Amino acid sequence: MDLERAGPGLLLRDLRRGEDAQIAAITHVLAQTQPDILVLQGVDYDLDLLALSALRDRISEGGGPRYEHLFARTPNAGLATGLDMDGDGRRGGPRDAQGYGDFTGQGGMAILSRYPVDQPGAQDFSAVLWRDLPGALLPLRDGQPFPSEAAQAVQRLASRGQWVVPVLLPSGALQVMTFHATPPVFDGPEDRNGRRNHDELRFWQLYLDGAFGPPPRGGFVLMGHANLDPEAGGGRPEALRALLADPRLQDPRPLRPGAAEPPLATVHWPPPGPGTRRVSYILPAADLSVTGAGVHWPPEGTPEGDLAATASRHRLVWVDLSLP
Repeated sequence: MDLERAGPGLLLRDLRRGEDAQIAAITHVLAQTQPDILVLQGVDYDLDLLALSALRDRISEGGGPRYEHLFARTPNAGLATGLDMDGDGRRGGPRDAQGYGDFTGQGGMAILSRYPVDQPGAQDFSAVLWRDLPGALLPLRDGQPFPSEAAQAVQRLASRGQWVVPVLLPSGALQVMTFHATPPVFDGPEDRNGRRNHDELRFWQLYLDGAFGPPPRGGFVLMGHANLDPEAGGGRPEALRALLADPRLQDPRPLRPGAAEPPLATVHWPPPGPGTRRVSYILPAADLSVTGAGVHWPPEGTPEGDLAATASRHRLVWVDLSLP
């Protein structure tokens, strides 16, 4: 949702002032779509969830659902390492954190739910080291670890987070598996970001294989921001394509309304950006019943379309499930 600000506390300030056009547009979109479980990507984190609580209040005041249950953990974004993590010879920059960020918590993740969240039962894999992933595609330069052996010894795999969070529905727990992968660009010939993006996505197949503990039991949904289109643009799409084809998952292929092209797009990055791409995904378990899916993308040039564009470059992706 691009709810990032330039410094800590600024999102909470904007939420409390009630004058921010983007926040107003977001509450309008959520009032229109009424999701029962909402996963946000790109929302600033604070320890006491003050900003998230204020956002929850703004959503309900604007006619959206009342989310009584909130979940967020400290993301890797902005988490200082004290090392040169991008190989530019300097330390302390936003690219030298565990995940890109000017301050700890910038652009984290959050879950807002109408149903209770099993906080003690949540699993946070955000501290898994990249080098501990089986078959990790760690970057090299001139045959040596890039940017250094010391950096690879502490580099976490997740650029923001990797969570498995049980949401307690009347029919039983639904495991919400969520992530936010790094953009596979903004690096050099060593392809550090492209390799990391690939492995952040491959983590989920390994998780389903049981490589990081027992795989999920019962219903589950993998949903997150891959920062990658399987057919267009740069990056290493093999891991994403493998996820989309995994028989344990199903791809409902949420469509934009009308005859808009490309029909599966979830974001529009204006020039000089890459344009319109599919980069956000909701992949329910293969045995769950999907009754509907789509991308909230009203026609451009209409009041509703203008509000959706003001809310975020990333459009809300939704899937309806029929549970026992």
